[in-house]
Amino acid sequence: MIGGEQTTRALCQRFYDIMDGDPKAVDLRAIHSPDLTLTREKFFQFMSGWLGGPPLYEQQYGHPRLRARHLHVKVDELMISQWLYCMNRALEETVSDHQLRQLIWNNLLPLARHMKNH
Repeated sequence: MIGGEQTTRALCQRFYDIMDGDPKAVDLRAIHSPDLTLTREKFFQFMSGWLGGPPLYEQQYGHPRLRARHLHVKVDELMISQWLYCMNRALEETVSDHQLRQLIWNNLLPLARHMKNH
């Protein structure tokens, strides 16, 4: 609904572009490796399936088990707020339909909150 693979990829790329360069996301950026190439691709693969497209991540890596895969890093309110900040900006810049953007946002909020482990 957001525009297929092209828009999904643009959303994911923009998310990491924002995280990589915006001072408001400095703590979130610090928990990632310097090279974001693989991280960007895995995020795109995950979001493809999460948004209703092909389940690329599951096909390659199995069930996402998001919380378990992030237990090695401290996910607290600061990390969640910075992640949501980057995602909100990326959504606003790549998904033109306001209602669709709001629907995605409303579903991302509980997902982000579920990731909290500290």
